[in-house]
Amino acid sequence: MFFPSLAFAQEPQGFELKGKIGILNPPAKAYLAYQAGANQLVDSAVISNGSFTFKGNILNPTKAALLIDHNGLGLTKVDSTADVLNFYIEKGEITVTGPDSARKAQVTGSKTNDDNDRLLAQLKPIIEKAKTLSALKRSAPTDQQNSAEFQNQIGKKLKELQIEQKATIKVFILSNPNSYISLLALYAVGGPSPNPAELDTLFNALSPEIKNTEQAKVFKTQLATLKNTAVGVMAPDFTQNDVNGVPIKLSSFRGKYVLLDFWASWCGPCREENPNVVKAYNKYKDKNFTILSVSLDKASSRDNWIAAIRTDGLTWTQVSDLKYWNNEAAQLYEITSIPANFLIDPNGKIIARDLRGNDLENELEEVLTKR
Repeated sequence: MFFPSLAFAQEPQGFELKGKIGILNPPAKAYLAYQAGANQLVDSAVISNGSFTFKGNILNPTKAALLIDHNGLGLTKVDSTADVLNFYIEKGEITVTGPDSARKAQVTGSKTNDDNDRLLAQLKPIIEKAKTLSALKRSAPTDQQNSAEFQNQIGKKLKELQIEQKATIKVFILSNPNSYISLLALYAVGGPSPNPAELDTLFNALSPEIKNTEQAKVFKTQLATLKNTAVGVMAPDFTQNDVNGVPIKLSSFRGKYVLLDFWASWCGPCREENPNVVKAYNKYKDKNFTILSVSLDKASSRDNWIAAIRTDGLTWTQVSDLKYWNNEAAQLYEITSIPANFLIDPNGKIIARDLRGNDLENELEEVLTKR
């Protein structure tokens, strides 16, 4: 997950990419796509006896895609079978060499790519476990897939893998403070439920050189915003209309524990999680607890939103401005993926976030029995 780029004053750095893919000749052509500041650039180069060269300027190491058009069909003909290599470009000279294709090519002369390869190698066992878990879920009978018990089992195993992945990435960051990959890896540590205090500690462990890059300044700006919705702060207030067009204010629920839940009718994981939310609501709705759900549906899918509320049995208050990802409440809470939720105490303070499966019920049991 990469946050939007912001403009900071920084000197562009020159790069040169030298490629050698087999013995290709025209009409074969090479294309290089990459981000330069706020601009998405696509450059092209003629291939002669497999060789080609790209030169340009970038602000920081940046993700790039090298595409080899073997038959000279042009970018408009590119599809999922295209011969593409994804890697990083950075200042200096980088070499890409492959026997017959970009996808099999090796990148040399780049510390960023070397660091990225090291991190991916450390994460590979975890990724393989995740693939196995995903295959297990897909192979289960439909009735089992739809059961809350099965989903909670899968969710628990997935959470364990996420914890293992985060621990691996944190060790890499702390062991490689002068690596640009460590900076980018902070986003993976944060994930959909970032802990600003944890990210702040890891960010401060980076070298001064890395912290002075454009992307680091972007990260720090976004981190400051995230602190506005961290556990322990007052929940930002907002007003949106319910399904009947009646304005509903979050602060109108003061005096109760409130689960502020972000979802959408088109979101598969949200719909899978809804049975757990329904169960928790029915169990605790008479114990000073309620839910306020905010939908990220579009105006054109309002009927789908209403139908999903009815189908999933969501009997609590539902609101939305029907602006999709531009939902003003979602932007206020820095929502970048759904489902997402915040548990708010009777005084309006955020006390937990992103509670899934049994975690939601366990947290409610704990806070409500303390009353």
